[in-house]
Amino acid sequence: MITMPPPTPTLEDFRTQLRKHNLKATRQRMAVHEVMMELGHASADMVGEELASRGSKVTVASVYNILSQLADFRIYNRRMSATNKMFFDINTFHHIHLYDRENHTYRDVIDEELQSLVLSHMKRRKFRGFTIEDIDIQLIARPTSRKSRNT
Repeated sequence: MITMPPPTPTLEDFRTQLRKHNLKATRQRMAVHEVMMELGHASADMVGEELASRGSKVTVASVYNILSQLADFRIYNRRMSATNKMFFDINTFHHIHLYDRENHTYRDVIDEELQSLVLSHMKRRKFRGFTIEDIDIQLIARPTSRKSRNT
């Protein structure tokens, strides 16, 4: 069954998560989160470019460090693109990703039935020395028409 995703974490939700991990709501962290609220999935370069366009002087290295720290605390998730570039995902709920290999973008796919089927099937499988904890599904695709290639 395909359902609606939970809402994107608000600034107040983000502040609460930071407090939970004894992190301060610095100006830089808040600015990065505001951009991530708009982009959803982004690399440090993408966030840095957006911050620069807004007049912020946060370096890409600082953005990467902030995003990595937030991922370490599971406030964000990490995504590795087909080109081995690190992307970050503001949505930490279980969902499938559709990766556009031509435009290097991600889209969330909310399909609980598919996730449940795959998880159920894989949990019955035995892998010597391992226990399946979770399933992370990433569909790699390319646009099917010229019109959609630039979206």
